Amino acid sequence: MKSFKMFYMKGCPYCRTALRVLDELKETQEKYSSVEIELIEENEQPEIAGQYDYYHVPTVYVDERKVFETQPGDSEKVIRENLIRAFDLALD
Repeated sequence: MKSFKMFYMKGCPYCRTALRVLDELKETQEKYSSVEIELIEENEQPEIAGQYDYYHVPTVYVDERKVFETQPGDSEKVIRENLIRAFDLALD
């Protein structure tokens, strides 16, 4: 299984949505329950966050490759679709 990292910030509404969707997917989709997700709060772990190329959060990397970076205005549907894609990539 590939590594799955998500960068986020406390107080970010898109991050709250992504974290909730991650939990829902892990609880309702058995195939995703085994995926270990490394959550990196960029303000608490700037030394790690600074090693990655992204501007907006949440941003997801699978095996050190950026697979999703939320854009302002992204809907929950867009976030969910991209998190599902990231889960599937992590399982490949």
